[in-house]
Amino acid sequence: MHSYELNANGNIVFPANCFPVLDFSAFNTLDELDAVIQRDFDAKAPSGNSILERITTGGYSSKFELMRDVALNLFWANRFKITMYDVRPTRWADVPRRRSDVFVPIQTPWADRERKVSAVRDAYRALPARWDNDVEDSIAETLYDVFAHRRNHATKLSAVVPTVAELTANPANQTLRINKFDPDYPMFTYQEIIDSHEDVPELEALRRWSRVLHNQYPWSRNEAQLTPVSELRDDDYVVVFHPRDSDVAQFLSSVTTSGASASSSIGTAAPPRQAVEPVRPYRPIDVRNDLKVLPAVKAIAAVHGEQICTNADLIRNSAYNWSQMSADEISHKTGIEQRRYTRESLEEISLRAAKAALEHAGVGPEEVGAVIVCTCTSSRLIPSIACWLSGQLGIQQTHASFDLVAACAGLSYGLAEATRVLQTVERPVLLVCSEKFSDKIGNVRPSRMIFGDGAAAIVVAPAEPGATPDIEFIQTYASGPVSQVNSILWPNPDFANNITVFGPEVKSLAGRYLVQMLGDIRALPDPDGKAESLLDSIGLIIPHQANKTMVVDLAKKAGLSEDQLYFNIEQVGNASSASIPLAIHDAVRDGVISEPTRIFAPGFGAGAVAGYSILRVDPAVVVSGESAEVARATVPESLKVPSGSDVEMAFG
Repeated sequence: MHSYELNANGNIVFPANCFPVLDFSAFNTLDELDAVIQRDFDAKAPSGNSILERITTGGYSSKFELMRDVALNLFWANRFKITMYDVRPTRWADVPRRRSDVFVPIQTPWADRERKVSAVRDAYRALPARWDNDVEDSIAETLYDVFAHRRNHATKLSAVVPTVAELTANPANQTLRINKFDPDYPMFTYQEIIDSHEDVPELEALRRWSRVLHNQYPWSRNEAQLTPVSELRDDDYVVVFHPRDSDVAQFLSSVTTSGASASSSIGTAAPPRQAVEPVRPYRPIDVRNDLKVLPAVKAIAAVHGEQICTNADLIRNSAYNWSQMSADEISHKTGIEQRRYTRESLEEISLRAAKAALEHAGVGPEEVGAVIVCTCTSSRLIPSIACWLSGQLGIQQTHASFDLVAACAGLSYGLAEATRVLQTVERPVLLVCSEKFSDKIGNVRPSRMIFGDGAAAIVVAPAEPGATPDIEFIQTYASGPVSQVNSILWPNPDFANNITVFGPEVKSLAGRYLVQMLGDIRALPDPDGKAESLLDSIGLIIPHQANKTMVVDLAKKAGLSEDQLYFNIEQVGNASSASIPLAIHDAVRDGVISEPTRIFAPGFGAGAVAGYSILRVDPAVVVSGESAEVARATVPESLKVPSGSDVEMAFG
């Protein structure tokens, strides 16, 4: 599936949020699968008993609340079928009896089914609509049809479904028989599900859920009943399960061969040592006094994602494993109103930014001494994006082209390395900070709320003789308690290899580093000798755009006021290493920086990395959005599928 699609209504849709798909290549044991199932389904879904209890105690205030619980219960009841199997009604005479990859479940009748179904029906009728009675009734009709005709007890289900031989070993075993099977029973197509639309985002999400759940039972519910295997006749139709793909088939084969609770083959690392402070603080690089070749910033170019995803878009795409949340609550929690995604690859947006920056700086390929790319979302290892960019830009040779992984501290690390390389090459260095998160989130809600895509490029060149440097101080840090080092993970096997964020630990590391960085620059003198300290000489603070609510709170605790800070996260989300240069670009665009200004740019994030730079930003070096758009490139040849001649050249 695509990471996102635009449907017929022009709305952004995340297929993974309504079609539960797990990456079984990441699982080695049933215990690992069970942990994911518990997190994604068990933890969110109410049982039939809890729904009945809430009805009895008057706990539902609207039709929507009740139907949402019913839908979550149905996702839970289908947790293994929907993630692992294709369901195919098959004539009993045609079901293979001895194959190990064909399964027919042993079903246990749903206890107290009639009372629970009747209670839901009666309670729903008595409740008021939350938004739109007709729409809610229409969605409820689909959901209730599935809920009311479910026969099996969901707590008795297992990920490993019996083979036909195991089913028939005991004639008393029951399975689902379809008395009259209609092969043309109406189903919702993938496109119909994607194109679901309601004016209320919450109802659109529920509409989509209801259609996915309807498709789990491709037969008339009235014609289904649990039947002992001894009573099945050749022309009866039964529900047969087939592994949905080769990864599921391999997983099932592995766990049934090695044992249901076999331990993972991956070794466990030794327990980490307790973190200890360094023997002495690290001194920041005082560029004017420590370095021979002083850096000048010649150009800053930005590329924002072209696709806007609003908070309302997130709610209309609420996943089956999300807690209920409104668009306003997302805004309050994160300070983000929208984030921007791109269909282009990470390489393409990096190339666009690089071309725009080099053109603005008037730097040709023969002049570039090094290319440094800061990113934590690249899936390209050989060649690195930096080497790939060097080739695309027509650079015959650099002193160094390499990728650097420093996540949200990417700008500080990148500027530090660019300035160091500058001492050797004494010619322009191209620094690119770029990220593409939109295809690495899946249905992980905290990550979906926060991250966006974007790229920025900076040309750092030797300053003119006698000129003051544009980069004045640079500092980098890394590490901390293991809980902070591992506070943001990608790929994370526990979350289908998608990026995950552990908020409290991120806040702890950000607070720790922000206090340390402010301590640094309070102790440093104003290079111009006008203010009492370096901090007092700062014209604007542009922090890493992590989470506005969190950063403002931490800044206030550290003695800063919100009006000292610039944010663009409300409109673009968190683009990790690209976030600060994108914000610098937008501060110039918005007129917040209208003259050469000294800024303090602190960054902090994944891996417990952090750093800051003190630099002067002249609006004249910032490429306008229109100029960056001119640099939009067609898909480079190296991103296309190799042709026959390419393969022949490579392999002979």
